[in-house]
Amino acid sequence: MLLDKSKLKKIKGDASFRNFYRKKIGNKKSIIVWATKEKEKNLLIYDAINNLLIKNKILAPKLYSEDYKNNFIEIEDFGNDTVFNLLKKNKNKKIYLYKKSVNLLNKIQKIKQNKTKNFKGKNYRIPIYKNSKLFKEATLFSEWYAKKHMPKKKLLNFKIKINKQIKFLLSNLKLKNNIFVHRDFHASNLMDYNGKLAIIDSQDAIIGNRAYDLASLIDDVRFKSNKKFKDIIYDYYLNSDKKINKVFLLNDFVILSVLRNLKIIGIFTRLAARDRKKKYLKLIPYTWKLIEFRIKNNRIFDDLRKILDLNFSKKIRNFK
Repeated sequence: MLLDKSKLKKIKGDASFRNFYRKKIGNKKSIIVWATKEKEKNLLIYDAINNLLIKNKILAPKLYSEDYKNNFIEIEDFGNDTVFNLLKKNKNKKIYLYKKSVNLLNKIQKIKQNKTKNFKGKNYRIPIYKNSKLFKEATLFSEWYAKKHMPKKKLLNFKIKINKQIKFLLSNLKLKNNIFVHRDFHASNLMDYNGKLAIIDSQDAIIGNRAYDLASLIDDVRFKSNKKFKDIIYDYYLNSDKKINKVFLLNDFVILSVLRNLKIIGIFTRLAARDRKKKYLKLIPYTWKLIEFRIKNNRIFDDLRKILDLNFSKKIRNFK
């Protein structure tokens, strides 16, 4: 069945290769997810991860129908109330909404299975978030952002130095890769639906470090927050599980926050240059501020800080 997009309402998309449409017949609403690029990840794997979440009593979009041959699936519609949208309307609720988000994260991190099935009935094993993958992601910063801001001769030397620091930081991670990681756990992917929080955009889920999703939530580049607020939410997570090694968690949280935000600067630059999605460029200055905040007065980042300060002025960092 070919998708007749003229009868559907296109809705705001994300940074992926997918398009989203709202289908409404009477009082029944659903979302059409359409993808031709990275089709397996955006349709098959997305459904497989959603299945796993739903089996673990976590609110995620149910599959209503699929037409994989014609590049789309039809899923449950959770409306428009993302946590991010709710925060924009009422910032007085931010502690309440973030604590609710941490409660959801705790549920997600209790998932034990690493295998699930997609709508074709095939097994999907969730991959491990190996250091080699984290390294490759962090190097997007130099491959796209640094490349844009420095000449070729200087770039080669910069890459050698920053890659050495990325490897050093990865070698200092302490926690095991044994936790379900959503990998994009932030306010824009959490939705308030009938008083409960639902999770979307789960196709990149992986088995990795428990600090990763926490860093995604607290150091979210889309929602600005101060140190006091960040500390409240971090401590709330810490107090939710007395078995967590506090020293290891803080160590990994800070490292993964910095590496993730280096990756994000690279991705936002790539989206503008390659995919003509320039709206994300305005988020780069705050992403820089998050990196600066985490590496300040932390000796493990001494060499990284020197490399970044030497090559990226305040003027460059504030350029949108």
